Amino acid sequence: MSGEAFKVLECPELGRYAVTTKKLKAGEELFEEKPFAIGPKSDSPPVCLECCVPVDGSAFGPKCPQCGWPLCEECVRSVVYHKAECDLFVKNKVKFQNVDDSTAGCVQLDCITPLRVLLAKEADPERWNAEISRMQDHREERRGSTFWDADQKNVVEFLRSECGLKDRCSEELIQQVIGILEVNAFEARTSSGYTIRGLYPKLAIMAHSCVPNVVHSIHPSKDYRLTARTAIDVEEGSKLYTTYTYTLSGTMVRQAALKSTKYFTCQCKRCLDPTELGTHFSSLKCQKCDNGVIVSSKPTDEEAEWHCTHCEYKLKGAAMAKAIQVMQAEIDELAYMEYGPERLESFERVFKKYRSVLHPLHFINTSIRNSLIELYGRIPGYMMPELPDILLERKIELCKDILRVNDVFEPGKSRSRAMLLYELHAPIVVLAQSEYAHGSLDGEPLKKRLQEAIALLEESSEILKWEDPTTPEGILANVAKQSMVQLRQSMEIANLGK
Repeated sequence: MSGEAFKVLECPELGRYAVTTKKLKAGEELFEEKPFAIGPKSDSPPVCLECCVPVDGSAFGPKCPQCGWPLCEECVRSVVYHKAECDLFVKNKVKFQNVDDSTAGCVQLDCITPLRVLLAKEADPERWNAEISRMQDHREERRGSTFWDADQKNVVEFLRSECGLKDRCSEELIQQVIGILEVNAFEARTSSGYTIRGLYPKLAIMAHSCVPNVVHSIHPSKDYRLTARTAIDVEEGSKLYTTYTYTLSGTMVRQAALKSTKYFTCQCKRCLDPTELGTHFSSLKCQKCDNGVIVSSKPTDEEAEWHCTHCEYKLKGAAMAKAIQVMQAEIDELAYMEYGPERLESFERVFKKYRSVLHPLHFINTSIRNSLIELYGRIPGYMMPELPDILLERKIELCKDILRVNDVFEPGKSRSRAMLLYELHAPIVVLAQSEYAHGSLDGEPLKKRLQEAIALLEESSEILKWEDPTTPEGILANVAKQSMVQLRQSMEIANLGK
């Protein structure tokens, strides 16, 4: 598989990977592809098998009139993704067993996406052989684990016995499909914002890095078609990298996720650097000296010792992991609080609590900043027009702090950067309006402040225009454009010019 912009190579360390065949500019399209199959993530609660919106899985919940499996009322009239499995369930009289708790994982749905891959294999054997069959599935690493045993019971045996696939699919084939999905599937979101997973073979060829140079957009309104682009300028002959982890997690967290789900240890430049490319994204402040920070002696080893950069203080890897676990648990609890003033104030208290412990750019601080950015300007008592200047400046500071690390870990034209730029423009505008009203900002300084906000909106909308217009990001692209027009009109009315 190759394209004009890249070619596919292979080596024992990386397997198949892609390198550029020419110099590429940031934002240049690499390829477009449709998913081989899409469906619910494993351990999903009851969801509509067409649009994946959460549904009531009890006897009173909405069901497909043909097979009786979960299907929301809006999707009953027209099914695309659910049709093939629906026919199979009807033919073999496979019934959905109603559940008492519709918020818990529903093991019955674990079979859906593997089944869709198997049915797609039968429908398009040529694409299976060309693009899917060679994908890594790590069967040997998975074999004998608790995950393997659960999949054997809930998926393999269920599909072969109840669903009548015994003569069509071997146990090894189904386990291969389960492994391919676990190792290679990418998360996608429906137009309503619910997460699903999709198998995109071209994107899966890209090597992994915790500092990717490839970004992608998935379009639910176009049958979940994916478009991949370069995030930054890439020289000819360079490797193309996507990422299988959340880039705003610390190295310890990313490594654990990659080992447990992708079965490899990442050796990218960020993972090998104890300072995470100078950000100190996982570093703690030393409590024994004034200027030291605590970093790992070997970031890719979870048991490695942590030590201070200025004194003799040391900490075992297990102790560091426990400390992070405790802090993260406290933050996770706040996420369940009602969306209101108390939630915002609790996040600010926790941020202040850990200020003396964590490096300013630590990933836990960064996650708190993300939560605060989302809350400031959107909840009663803290709506944007209500914010005093000091809190407008606070939101500006929060946005710029995250941009500092985002520009290191997701450089260039990334969706996360675009969202942050949009968040940043609003407090800049409202603060400028406040200072103008108080007579402390006028003329050229006011013009520069508004021009800064317009530039942020312009860059944000230019990146978000690649998103599906039905998604929150695609909708925001239009909002950003409209805000840009309004700001320019305001400048003309105020006779500030261009």
